[in-house]
Amino acid sequence: MKIMAVCGAGLGSSFMMEMNIKKVLKNLDISAEVEHADLGSVTPDIADVFVMGRDIAYSANLPEDKMIIVNSIIDIKELEQKLRTYLNKA
Repeated sequence: MKIMAVCGAGLGSSFMMEMNIKKVLKNLDISAEVEHADLGSVTPDIADVFVMGRDIAYSANLPEDKMIIVNSIIDIKELEQKLRTYLNKA
């Protein structure tokens, strides 16, 4: 599985989300490839799931079933809850 953390510029905030996703996956004992990118360069075929903040989700041209939308990109508990829910459905 490949997970892509996405932000507007593809720099700081998506990198921070990538690190938090890796922490959550480690805690859940789940193996996945995790990368980060800017919203303008993501296409539906480059990852299995995309994690992004609510502020940019409306402009993402991605299938809804491949998106995890978080209210706060720094809230690791919200991230864990949403990743767990998504992965349990997959």
